[in-house]
Amino acid sequence: MSNAAPSSPSGAPPADWHADTIVLHAGYNGHDHQRSAAVPIYQTTSFLFENAQQGAGLFDLEEEGHIYARTGNPTQSVLEERIAQLEGGTAALAVASGMAAIDMAIATLAQTGDHVVVASQLYGGTHNLIAHVLKARGITSTLVHRGGLANLHSVFTQQTKAVFVESVANPSGHVADLATIAEQAHAHGIAVIVDNTSATPLLLRPFDHGADVVVHSATKYISGHGTTIGGLIVDGGRFDWATRRVRYPQFSAPEPAFHDFVITEKFPDFPFVARTRTVVLRNSGASLAALSSFLLLQGLETLALRLDRISSNTREVLDFLVQHPLVSRVSHVTLPTHPDHAHARRYLRGKLVPGLISFELYGGREAARRFYDALALFQRLVNIGDSKSLAAIPAETTHHLLGDDELQRAGISAGLVRQSIGIEHPDDLIADLRQALQHSEPVHTASQRNTSKTLVLEKHP
Repeated sequence: MSNAAPSSPSGAPPADWHADTIVLHAGYNGHDHQRSAAVPIYQTTSFLFENAQQGAGLFDLEEEGHIYARTGNPTQSVLEERIAQLEGGTAALAVASGMAAIDMAIATLAQTGDHVVVASQLYGGTHNLIAHVLKARGITSTLVHRGGLANLHSVFTQQTKAVFVESVANPSGHVADLATIAEQAHAHGIAVIVDNTSATPLLLRPFDHGADVVVHSATKYISGHGTTIGGLIVDGGRFDWATRRVRYPQFSAPEPAFHDFVITEKFPDFPFVARTRTVVLRNSGASLAALSSFLLLQGLETLALRLDRISSNTREVLDFLVQHPLVSRVSHVTLPTHPDHAHARRYLRGKLVPGLISFELYGGREAARRFYDALALFQRLVNIGDSKSLAAIPAETTHHLLGDDELQRAGISAGLVRQSIGIEHPDDLIADLRQALQHSEPVHTASQRNTSKTLVLEKHP
């Protein structure tokens, strides 16, 4: 995929290719890159022109090819093509971070005076971006609780440019009813943006359920090794921007930021990613480095293997937590008590399950802190999706800028612990949890244990 004239993936995978194969082979032919079996790192700022005519053609989008690494390079292109194919989209754009992906996706659609509708259960950084940064830009938002997502019609306005949800919410683990949300949004000609970071396309493909744009923090499961920041934007290629000229004139009117060309005429198969790259990324510069693209590709290659192990580990950890007398509540969609259990059965693909677990202890915040400080194997940090198991207290870290009411709407209590399950041996994970839980309870409250929980982990085939 070129930086100045973005194209669709170089070819769809064979019909019998599975995701496990796409992550290794899609979008790359070593014979086109000096016969290199591994994707090379194109560590350069700029790309040569054969002559003046070619340079002019590249800048006028009359010829495909890379110009300047701010908007793309060949290493990045392979990552983009693999992600587009995994998600079932028509094109993708890799950027500097997951937050940059969200910011640029919204900036592609909305400007001062516009409005977005947002699910209340969001990653804390996303909440702050929408509630504060976008507000300062003149873009208003309406926060809708999960129960209100089934009746979005009442909050839409003529200025509404997007509905934004997480497929699997971080940290609550709630699964969005994507088909219902998309049906309501599309009835009003409004696009749906889905953050698919926590699920990945191996657990859930939002485009299969009506989403129009997908974003990822590639820093998380796609990377898997905790070394690289990156973000992704994927175009579903199905939203008819051209016929919605009143709500989205930027796609069917001449683009003043780039030679007055009409996006939907120039790039009919992937106008969203085309505009994001040529207008938003080109002029804001939140670029992904070639080395970062390479490292994300290395992580992507093992995504299927890691998620298989993460899923099996998650089941074992859940089974331990729901039976432990010091744990008051466990939140995970595989539990029949979870309010989105039915959504999980409908939307999650295969036998894989999300690796995020949230739980609370009988002792609230102080018990959570004692437990957290006693962890020895689980790493105390704020990332998710690593091969290593991680833990955080969201109210004090990722969501610490939210007020009490905002935390409540996001489903986050003061003592909620979020765990991202990794690929270690499950016996070692459970041993660490067991000893940390022993440290969580003060001696003088031991006699007050409540052992009345009846949560049961759903048995899967």
